[in-house]
Amino acid sequence: MSNGEPDLTKKLQAIADPTRRRILQALKERGGNSIGKETGLCAVDVEQRMQLSQPTISHHMAVLKNAGLVKTQKLGLWMWYQRDETAIREFTRILRKGL
Repeated sequence: MSNGEPDLTKKLQAIADPTRRRILQALKERGGNSIGKETGLCAVDVEQRMQLSQPTISHHMAVLKNAGLVKTQKLGLWMWYQRDETAIREFTRILRKGL
């Protein structure tokens, strides 16, 4: 087992779920959020787009964050989510190289 394998496994498990893949796709879109930022979504935006409850969205976002695919930031009362594009590019590079 290589050093990066546990990290790779976490990422693969995170994207194995179709809802989390849809969330990552939604986070990629520009200008689709409720507070006027160019990229990313707040938790309420994600809930509305996915039509899932707040606890369910929180679970999915925690999995994506723990896998290193999403960055979070607290903005006042809002939790702000963005894709970690550097981590995603590295992840796809590793997949291309290893498969």
